[in-house]
This record gives sequence, C-alpha cells and structure tokens, in this order.
Amino acid sequence: MTASTTAIERSRLPALTGARFLAACMVLVCHVGIALIPRLGGTRAAGAQRYVEAAGNVGVSFFFVLSGFILTWVSRPDDTARRFWRRRLVKIFPNHLVTLAAALLLMLSASVPITAVNTVPTVFLVQSWIPEQDAVINYGGNAPSWSLACELLFYLSFPLLLRVARGIRPGHLWRWLAGTAVLIALVPLVAGLLPARPTMPLTNDHWWAVWFTYYFPVTRLLEFALGVLTALLVMRGRRLPFGVVPALALAVVAFVAGANLPGVFDRVAATSLPLALLIGALARADVADRVRVLGSRPLVRLGEVSYSLYLVHYLVVAYGPIGAVHPENWAKPVSLAGAFGYGVLTLAISLVLAWLLYTCVEAPAMRRFSRPRPPKAADRPAETAPQPSAPST
Repeated sequence: MTASTTAIERSRLPALTGARFLAACMVLVCHVGIALIPRLGGTRAAGAQRYVEAAGNVGVSFFFVLSGFILTWVSRPDDTARRFWRRRLVKIFPNHLVTLAAALLLMLSASVPITAVNTVPTVFLVQSWIPEQDAVINYGGNAPSWSLACELLFYLSFPLLLRVARGIRPGHLWRWLAGTAVLIALVPLVAGLLPARPTMPLTNDHWWAVWFTYYFPVTRLLEFALGVLTALLVMRGRRLPFGVVPALALAVVAFVAGANLPGVFDRVAATSLPLALLIGALARADVADRVRVLGSRPLVRLGEVSYSLYLVHYLVVAYGPIGAVHPENWAKPVSLAGAFGYGVLTLAISLVLAWLLYTCVEAPAMRRFSRPRPPKAADRPAETAPQPSAPST
C-alpha cells in the first residue's frame, strides 16, 4: 500500500458527512412540498412539484451511492463479514424500531388503521420486496424506512461485492463504472415491460414500473455498486474528469433534466452517475483539505445526525404542524409565506427530534453493541491475562 493510498483511506471525509445533511434535507423538502404545494394553488406551484419530488429521489439516490462509497473507503482487509454485518445491523435497527414504535403510537392517536399488512413487513424491513399495488406495505408505519430494506440487501452483499470489485484491474474500473451506469439507465426500459395496471393514486404512474425502478432492492443495488466502484477509483489514484464545482454543475443539470423525463425515467436514470462523480470529487477535495463549507463543524455535526433526521422527519410532516396524515388538511389553502413557515418549523422540530434520537439511541447503541464484548479476565487463558500497559498518548 502506498503512502498516498494510506492517507486517502485514513481521511474522515468531513465534506461528505456534511453533504449527508443536505441530502436528508432534500428528502424532507420533498415530503413537505408534496403535502403543501397542492394547497398553494396555481399552475406555477403545480409545475414546481416535479422538482420537489425529484429532490427526494435524488436525496435517496445520493445516500445509496454514498453508502457504497463510504463502506468501501473505510473497509479493512482484516475485517470479517460477521463483524461488518453486526455493525450495520446495530446502525440500522435501533433507530428504525424506535421510530416505528413512535409511528404506531401516532397512528393510534390519529385513528389511522394499523394492520399486519402495513406493519409486520416494515418491522423486519422486507416491505420493499413486495410489489403491493397501492403501496400500503411499502409505506407502512414510518414511510422512509422502505429504503432501509434496500440497505439491508446492500450490506448483505457488500463483502462479496467488495471482493469482486477489488479484483478489477485499476485500468478497467472506468469501464465497470460506465457499464453499471448504463444498467441503471436501462432499468426503466425493463420496467416498461411489466404490467401497466394498476396505477398509483394521484399520479397515475404504473405501479409495477415504479416499484421495480424505485423500490425494488435488487435494482437499487446498482447505485450501491456505483459507489463501491467510485471509491476504488479514488483510492487507486485514477483520474476523475471533474473537480467539485464542475461535478456539482453536472449534478444540477442532471437533476433538472431528470425531473422532466417521462414516466419512471425521472427517478434515478439521469442522476446516479453525476452523483457518483460528485461524491468522488468531494472525497478527493476532502483528502486535500480543500472543502471548507461542507466540511465545517456545524455541517459535519448535522451530517452525523442525518440518519436520525431521515427517519423522524416524515413523522413530523404527517403528525406535526402540517398534519398531512389528516385528509381534511389537504384542501386547506395556504399562502407561499405560510408554506415556507410550515417548512422551517417542520425542519426545526425534526432537527430537535433527530438530535434526541441520535444522542439517546443511535450513538449509545453503536458504542455498546457494534463490537463484540471482550472476554472477562476470569474467562481468559492464563497466558493471555491482561498485562500492565503504558499510558495511551
């Protein structure tokens, strides 16, 4: 291993941590917008909805690509699959179960029906594997947890996927990256071969195509693989075509263009590769200590609670000031200033709850359970009994 590779692998990538917060905010903006834009009225507001929905799609895709990138970046040759899976399960499930319990209590308080169909698959994070026609299963309990079902597949496959990816010659990595991006772009074409009925409520999109393109863990695994390959490109010193600013510009263009594509092409196809290039550019800039704003302490701290924010915000949108869970609120007119105020208040409440969830659940669980407990001194063989050690520095 070269000195440059060692330096790259040891970098904490603060800018990418800060970017996680912005991605979580994009998902929050999407859900707030879906709840409020129809209440604004007017054609301009209706035209803006496609971009608001696209923000959520891009935010989720960013997390999927980033997940593959970061796990590859921090991987160590001496790690085992069992230890890796333990860390990932401890990362996901405590927050998931706490927010799901909160969701069920809120559903009871709001007289929302609770059934085995909309709860049991969510408990075990298998809801995204089930193409149920009106999305009751996929959105059961705490709706954003559908993406955790995809993440579970990513984590299960990561040890094998990383082994295969590490076997690719450095000079061939770009070909594999391009091939993976092409496969992602072809997913909507394959989805077009699925049955056209039923259609989704409100949008009239073909549900089977939406599920296959957006929710099905196997197709979303391609974005995770894209992140793995991008990390290996950077770690092996392969040249990237763009720096941070051009990569960001490309991602913005892809976002706008993708939002205007027809059918299910607007969800992932246009933006996954630009997001991967942006993540790679940010990582290289992080290593060189050239990213100041995203890597600032406030944004890094917010990035650390982004997973908690992702899980709590929808509950605030549904049961908080906006009250999106109540159909009678959907028709109440709201001004642009009022909608902005609702959005800011929802973000503020979500941040407070996310901080509490991170502080009281996520961080303690990771400290306590992410690694196997060391054996007690009495259980160790005599020759391995602990010896006095020098003070740590």
